Amino acid sequence: MRFRLTPRDVTFFDLFAMNAQHLVDGADLLAQLIGAEPPDRPAHAARLREIEQDADDAKGTIMNRLNQTFVTPFDRDDIYTLAAAMDDCIDAMEAAGDIIVRYQIVDLPDGVVTMVATLQRAAELTAAAMPNLRTMTDLKPYWVEINRLESEANRTYRALLAHLFGSPQFQRSPADVVELIKLKDVVDVLEQASDAFERVGSVVQTIYVKET
Repeated sequence: MRFRLTPRDVTFFDLFAMNAQHLVDGADLLAQLIGAEPPDRPAHAARLREIEQDADDAKGTIMNRLNQTFVTPFDRDDIYTLAAAMDDCIDAMEAAGDIIVRYQIVDLPDGVVTMVATLQRAAELTAAAMPNLRTMTDLKPYWVEINRLESEANRTYRALLAHLFGSPQFQRSPADVVELIKLKDVVDVLEQASDAFERVGSVVQTIYVKET
């Protein structure tokens, strides 16, 4: 690790750790939403919006701190990019819950459950990794596993699309086609969430390479 002669504002480490916990809470709540009965889902979606707002506030705090800090713990651009990537994660998860409720989707394919479980694991890994930015230790297993999870999510995503477009269930009537479009919107945004988690891992890897 590089030796610094000037003091650093280490508050950023705590802020990123706090923001990562919002990702865990959001992923867990999304899992609860898809497992709930349709009448109970709006309450979960409302809570998910609150978590997304908390995450937005946390990102704003990081940005304000960045503007007020002369010497940062690592590259300023990387701080901004990491905060933005984490924000993309919670935004996509909140969007998935919102789509399910607004579109009044009742039945979700098993692959959706699998994708959300992958997001939960990615969020847990991210929350565990953020405190390690302080010492730049034990980070490589994090981004390696995040990349593996993203590849796993990609496979699930492609299998889901093949199921949706290949199933006679969604070809019987115009209403069935509309249901297909609704479900595709859900799996598309879940894939965006997975991609966002991969970007978080990539930024962490970049920071590690620069700082060690």
